[in-house]
Amino acid sequence: MISSRTITPASSITEQEQAFHEIRALRDQLQRENIALKEEIDQASMFEEIVGSSAPLRRVLAHVAKVAPTNSTVLIAGETGTGKELVARAIHKRSTRSGRAFIRTNCGAIPQSLVGSELFGHEKGAFTGATQRRAGRFELADGGTLFLDEVGELPLEMQIALLRVLQEREFERVGGCEPIRVDVRILAATNRHLQDAVGDKTFREDLFYRLNIFPIHMPSLRERVDDIPLLVEYLAERYALKAGKKIDRIEKRTLELLQAYHWPGNIRELQNVIERAVILCDGEVLSVDETWLPPEPPRTSRQSGALVTSLVNQERHLIESALSNCRGRVSGASGAAMQLGIPRSTLESRIRSLQIDKHRFRWC
Repeated sequence: MISSRTITPASSITEQEQAFHEIRALRDQLQRENIALKEEIDQASMFEEIVGSSAPLRRVLAHVAKVAPTNSTVLIAGETGTGKELVARAIHKRSTRSGRAFIRTNCGAIPQSLVGSELFGHEKGAFTGATQRRAGRFELADGGTLFLDEVGELPLEMQIALLRVLQEREFERVGGCEPIRVDVRILAATNRHLQDAVGDKTFREDLFYRLNIFPIHMPSLRERVDDIPLLVEYLAERYALKAGKKIDRIEKRTLELLQAYHWPGNIRELQNVIERAVILCDGEVLSVDETWLPPEPPRTSRQSGALVTSLVNQERHLIESALSNCRGRVSGASGAAMQLGIPRSTLESRIRSLQIDKHRFRWC
């Protein structure tokens, strides 16, 4: 007895599978484009111009012009609010990748449990709440630039994963097993001293050297005092336009106050002050209330730090002088410990702590 059930040809099944894969690829592409578009919308209201002509800023822009056309990884260091992202965007815009996506992710703002998913994406069902497959930041930036802001905040396990991607240019989604190759330029930024973090074992040394191929230091606003009048004029015009006001000039006393202030929040703090001044301005002359700029805190901590450094240097000099006199010998009647009048174990501990190479004094 012959069944009346229709048999689907093998070729039709292949066509259905191909159509399914094409639909999924289009969906993934649409998702990438939507996220990239959202990035651009989110940044539309940023202070988008790097304004100024001071020597420190000119050095930064000269470095940007040199490194932008290359594919080298750049590490931008500087205090919070100095405009590190603006430098990253300037590098991207002047690169051969300018027509592709610039994807930004703040490594310090992502919960540790979700960092892997954020960077590398995840498969459906990879964890509770993963109801569909999601592309990560690396996939979204394929062919373009990925800006890792506050990269020093990455947990150690993610530092290892990032290092692997930088070395091999491929990764796997969370919950997946298929390697995904990407062509992404990495720009990273940090307000931490990563070399100190390497010494403290909170940041991997090998990753630091992978990121630090072309370092750029973004100067603080305290280092760019000569740029403040230009910045104030630019910001005043920008916020006046938004508020429907007209600002003709900046009060001389206001400029003096702004240039004398220490700006712990850098350009971001200056933006806030100028926006407030524009909102409260009733005429065409912009002025700032002196009480908005709190006095600089006492420098006790800085002075203490300088004192500690001085004492450490003195201790190092004494130990090295004793080791030189004793030809690197620590213990015994003719050893450095006896000369300094301290126990041998104490001297050995201090030598290790100060990272002094006692062996180099053997042939002094």
